[in-house]
Amino acid sequence: MARRPRETHETHVTHSGEVSPNRFLEHAGIEIPVVCGAMYPCSNPELVAAVSEAGGIGIVQPLSLVFSSKYEFRKGLEKIRSLTKKPIGLNVLTEKSLSRVYRKRMEEYVDVALEHGVRFFVTALGNPAWVVERVRPFGGIVYHDVVDRKWAEKALEGGVHGLLCVNNRAGGHAGYRSPEQLVEDLGSLGVPLLCAGGVGNPAGFARALGLGYEGVQMGTRFIATAECDSHDDYKQAILRAKEDDIVLTERITGVPLAVIRTPYVDRIGTKAGPFGRLLLKGRTTKHWMRAWYSVRSFWQLKEAIRKGSSTKDAWQAGKSVGEIDSVLPVAEVMAGFAAAYRDAAGA
Repeated sequence: MARRPRETHETHVTHSGEVSPNRFLEHAGIEIPVVCGAMYPCSNPELVAAVSEAGGIGIVQPLSLVFSSKYEFRKGLEKIRSLTKKPIGLNVLTEKSLSRVYRKRMEEYVDVALEHGVRFFVTALGNPAWVVERVRPFGGIVYHDVVDRKWAEKALEGGVHGLLCVNNRAGGHAGYRSPEQLVEDLGSLGVPLLCAGGVGNPAGFARALGLGYEGVQMGTRFIATAECDSHDDYKQAILRAKEDDIVLTERITGVPLAVIRTPYVDRIGTKAGPFGRLLLKGRTTKHWMRAWYSVRSFWQLKEAIRKGSSTKDAWQAGKSVGEIDSVLPVAEVMAGFAAAYRDAAGA
């Protein structure tokens, strides 16, 4: 089982200003309610480990570990474990369109992760029930990405323990509701809610806790750190960008993807073509179209982020860019969030 965090940190501030137990900290076995979200191809071992070592929890993205960081999966986990003994998590994609071969590979990743002591899992894009069943005998905890109450209820039917509430300020595959709307819609479900999107500094973190979230998931803020091995051009693009520079495009993955506006994004447009839109609406064809887009974007995103600026810049980022003004070591970023959490918990 995940270790129980210190008593002094087991609180969160509700939207009414009351202090109550922080269930997420207990679930994850960590000290600061901050998740470094799984990112392809940005979740390199050093970044994942640094966030966990600093008191939050880094989430392993299997494709990033294997295809971007070039580790055999087991060796990659061993690398992370050599850098930190603190809890880490694993991202498991459960999208319906995934092939049987990929599903089997995901199952293997889960099993290897369990062998290496991973007990916190983040699922996305499908039914998480099989992950819940697979990790339950080991005391595993599963949180699921959701964008509204409909999908939250489906995830809870699958047995998940908490929800990552992906809002309209998130980078990558963003939601469509605001952080305020999501916590209002989902607060009555009775499980821990994490704010996923739009948080880039301690003040934003404190605002999320004040709304009633028990923690936050961040991606963009952690790309702009010393430990993230993405190209410096990407990091500098985050520092230059303002909130209004974040746009949603369907042209990369087939579903709205939050990216920094660049000449390339302007040139290709943000809407899928007529044929693509038609197929994306079909009950069956939408899964195949998303799979096709994913394969196409797989190499495009990796090349841009690894090699720097080109004629095809597609920098994924959320509206938290407006709160990020420097590239810092992870420990320094987390120290700011730790102080903000102590202040909120002591309120």
